[in-house]
Amino acid sequence: MKDVYQVILQPLITEKSTILRDANKYVFVVDRSATKPQIRRAAEELFDIHGDILKVRTMRVRGKPKGKMLRYQRGRRPHWKKAIITLREGATIQAFESI
Repeated sequence: MKDVYQVILQPLITEKSTILRDANKYVFVVDRSATKPQIRRAAEELFDIHGDILKVRTMRVRGKPKGKMLRYQRGRRPHWKKAIITLREGATIQAFESI
C-alpha cells in the first residue's frame, strides 16, 4: 500500500471546487494509479475524518496540448487524476476552513 502522502498529492482549489465545498464535497489531485479505497483510507488518516466519508468519485483528466510544434509533435501537459470526496452532513476538513 502506498503512503498517504503518495496517494493524495494536493487539494484542487478552483472556483468550482469552492462552490462544491458548500455541499461538503472536497476536491483533490491524487496519484493516477490510486483506487477509491486507497483514496478513502488516505483521506481518513490524513485529515482525521474516520467514518465521515460517504462517497469517493474519481475522474481522469487528459493533459492539455501546450507549446510549439517540435518535430511535428506538439508538447502536452501530463495526464492527471482528481477525486471528489463527499462528507456526511456537518463534517468538515479543518485544513480547508481557512482557505
